[in-house]
Amino acid sequence: MSFVFDIAAGKQASALGKYNQSVQNRNALVKEQEAEAIKKQTEFDVARFDQQFEQLVGQTKVATAKSGVERSGSALNISRYNAEQAEIQKDVMDYNSQVAQSQKMEQANFARIQGVIARREGEIAKLGYYAKAGESLLRIGTAG
Repeated sequence: MSFVFDIAAGKQASALGKYNQSVQNRNALVKEQEAEAIKKQTEFDVARFDQQFEQLVGQTKVATAKSGVERSGSALNISRYNAEQAEIQKDVMDYNSQVAQSQKMEQANFARIQGVIARREGEIAKLGYYAKAGESLLRIGTAG
């Protein structure tokens, strides 16, 4: 009667493989959601940075006007430099965000691969148990 237990074990191994795959697929979805959250956070951060930079530019213009300095020469060079640095900073923020998003997507892909492997391992284990059940039935058939 051990073949009955082997068949049951085979079904359990298959079910476990399917369950493990579903867990890994859920993990993949979580990583994709994290990538999307990183993207949205970066959009927010860039918008906030732009707002703060515009405030700084406005304050600088007011301070320059109050001091009586003309908008030429050093003051203009400083403004241009600040604008260039702001663009560089935004590019760095975007780049770092894209790297983080790519890492999350890679983790999602890896989780899916692990899920497929778990499913295949369950199927292999199931086949092993079924083969063992078949051997038991053959022994019963040849013994009788």
